[in-house]
Amino acid sequence: MHATARNHPQLIGWLSLAQLISWGSVFYAFSLLLEPVERELGLSRAQSSLGFSLALLAEGLLAYPVGRLIDRGHERAVMTGGSLLLALCLALHSGIHSMAGFYAVWLGLGAGLAATLYPPVFAVVIRRFPNDFRRAIITITFLGGLASTVFIPLTAWLIQALGWRQALLVLAALQLLVCAPLHALVLRHAPPGQTHVANQAAASVPLKHHLLSAPFLLVGLFIVLLMAVTAALPAHMVSLLRENGLAETWVIAVPAAIGVLQVLGRLLLYFFEQHLDLHLANRLIPGLIPLGLLALLAAPWFGSAQVTLVLLFVLLYGMGNGMLTIVKGTAVAEYVDRSQVASLNGALGVPMALGRATAPWLLGLLWAPSGGYAAGLWLMLGLSLIGVVALARAQQLARQRR
Repeated sequence: MHATARNHPQLIGWLSLAQLISWGSVFYAFSLLLEPVERELGLSRAQSSLGFSLALLAEGLLAYPVGRLIDRGHERAVMTGGSLLLALCLALHSGIHSMAGFYAVWLGLGAGLAATLYPPVFAVVIRRFPNDFRRAIITITFLGGLASTVFIPLTAWLIQALGWRQALLVLAALQLLVCAPLHALVLRHAPPGQTHVANQAAASVPLKHHLLSAPFLLVGLFIVLLMAVTAALPAHMVSLLRENGLAETWVIAVPAAIGVLQVLGRLLLYFFEQHLDLHLANRLIPGLIPLGLLALLAAPWFGSAQVTLVLLFVLLYGMGNGMLTIVKGTAVAEYVDRSQVASLNGALGVPMALGRATAPWLLGLLWAPSGGYAAGLWLMLGLSLIGVVALARAQQLARQRR
């Protein structure tokens, strides 16, 4: 009998806690560190923002080698080492006095994130529970989605009470004393370089064969395009809402509510997806993003109903993006291959990093004083529809193959 995630709730719970801390202490801490670091180091907003871009680039470049190591059974060393690297770089961050030092620590933090965030932990769960990984991943993303809710106020309080340098030492201590020991303890007895007997034949297929296969290319297209679109919108969300006539109170409150909507979407998926066909759910969930964009594009044409349509966009985008994390995290395992899932997902690291970096810039570039964001939103709608169709085609090919 194969192990199931339901039989290992403690493992899933501890990994979820580590995800909450890893996302919160690094990814969400950056926005709160931005201004105090700028003031003390004399950086411009463009110079400071580059630090986060370098972290994303490092994460993308290292996704493939990290995936290969996990597929070879080294998940414990990878994730424990990633947590130790995050602890070290956060501690070093507390002592920086130059722009070069700032960039160096964020490159290091990006490397640590490559070994500790969703892609590696999803791969760990898929390898350990090849027949029962989806609900475990939903649980992990549900708790991980609370990272901003917990750590934005916590980090803000630490900075106010202790100063940003000492606050970073506290965050480093969480990585050193909580995340690293958790990964070292709960990731013992990792499966060897293949997951289970049913996958031995798949494991013997060279990785290159999968990388060049139509299902992988289609799933990869879906993931890269949808990640680009969902990365582009948050950076312009406040301006989008103002442009569509929302009152300033709503302009501030609505983006803050998106994180809650993401968690709500995952919660609904956790409770109700057992009543839905898995593949139907995987087709419907990504479709919420283009539906939301259509509502936003239509809003200016509906006069008094404009605000209602804008709020509908926020609801569809927030819940859709929350559930999309699960679809993106499991699509390669569902429609390509489970035995080498970490390597296959890692191969998408650089394209995803480039898409996430380019899309917000492109949306801003297409903004015009006369038409606002309309041209850019039509482009985002087109890209998201291409992604949805690509996933549907990958599903079809996977069914034919089986």
